[in-house]
Amino acid sequence: MKVAYHVLRYPMQDPSLGIFISKKSDLPITAYCDSDWAACSDSKRSVSGYLVLMGDNHVSWKSKKQSTISLSSAEAKYRVVRQVVAELVWLERLLDKLMDLLQPDIKSDR
Repeated sequence: MKVAYHVLRYPMQDPSLGIFISKKSDLPITAYCDSDWAACSDSKRSVSGYLVLMGDNHVSWKSKKQSTISLSSAEAKYRVVRQVVAELVWLERLLDKLMDLLQPDIKSDR
């Protein structure tokens, strides 16, 4: 939850910054990922990256050199897929918590 509050407080520090989410009610989550096997000529490590979208909105992205040497392109791809799945699980849990916070509690006397 701390992370969610930090993300929501961040734009308040500089009014020119912002988090913009489309008004569409249907915001499917889509993830793209890829790796370039042994891309670094010095270390022979693969470079991998991913992009996560909610509708047309970029919500998470990363590109970095993998920490270990992959012995095949399939292994390099597996590593980036595993990374993006972990990101999607985290995002799903965050959104679930945020939706719990946004649930209105309407009370009325008879």
